[in-house]
Amino acid sequence: MHPSLFWPCVVASTVLASCSVKPATLADRTPAQVKAAYVVTKDVPYGADQQQTLDVYLPADAAERRAEKYILIFLHGGGYYLSDKAKEERYIQPYLEKGVTVVNLNYRLKRGIPVATEDLTLALNFLAAHREAYPLDLKRVVLSGFSAGAHIASLVAVTANDPTYPHPLAPGIRIAGVVNFSGPVGGLDVVETVFMNHPEPIMKEIGLALFPETTGYAPQAMTRQYEPLTYLDPRDPPFFIWQGGQDDQVPPVTFTRFVDQLQQDPRKNTVLLVPEGHHSPSASELAAAYKQVFEFLEKK
Repeated sequence: MHPSLFWPCVVASTVLASCSVKPATLADRTPAQVKAAYVVTKDVPYGADQQQTLDVYLPADAAERRAEKYILIFLHGGGYYLSDKAKEERYIQPYLEKGVTVVNLNYRLKRGIPVATEDLTLALNFLAAHREAYPLDLKRVVLSGFSAGAHIASLVAVTANDPTYPHPLAPGIRIAGVVNFSGPVGGLDVVETVFMNHPEPIMKEIGLALFPETTGYAPQAMTRQYEPLTYLDPRDPPFFIWQGGQDDQVPPVTFTRFVDQLQQDPRKNTVLLVPEGHHSPSASELAAAYKQVFEFLEKK
């Protein structure tokens, strides 16, 4: 869950639908040219806390272009404790080069998993309430993230159709897919143990802060409320999951039951296990993964 390398700030827009029109490719342009193809609005507040901000990357020709296939909402990693939306833009770069509309999201840190997971819902509901200022098609939303951010994206996706979940999405928001890089989907107690017993002080700090309302380890009755596995059912949106076989922060064993359910419908879901991969994909692993990500999204 360490923050990843900083990439140039550029963006794109996407929407999951049956439309056959493919987004224009900007990959052969310079980062400055790609950025010039967008209207970028930085640090939009979606809540009262100073950490509740988002960046919107809207194609400059959005009013004239035909229907997009999906828009992308991305959340950074950092153990719900550190990092920032500007530090993991390598994950949104491929979407920007395809002309996808992107929202890059910050959420409240050092408040624990329950608070961090609520912020994605708050951000989506904010965008739904401000459609005139931010003309985004929220009926075709792809949620994505790395590590902690991927966990948040996955949890909001699988609880969207659960009436018992305490933070509902506003009417008109539809989650069309999830792209999860190294994000916990089960076994949060295992992840908590990994961090609490880690020799690096910062990692132990993260472990202690996952559920700050508890002393020591959180009870499983609490951790399971925040595991996507708890809510997964066949009505949930399609999932793409990338997992490193050597991940020492979110051990592959925590994915097993979730992945087993996804693989019951391989036409719907894609699981990419990289046996030698670690928690954060290398540049080459990420490039290879995005080839499959876009194949996955094209089928939606």
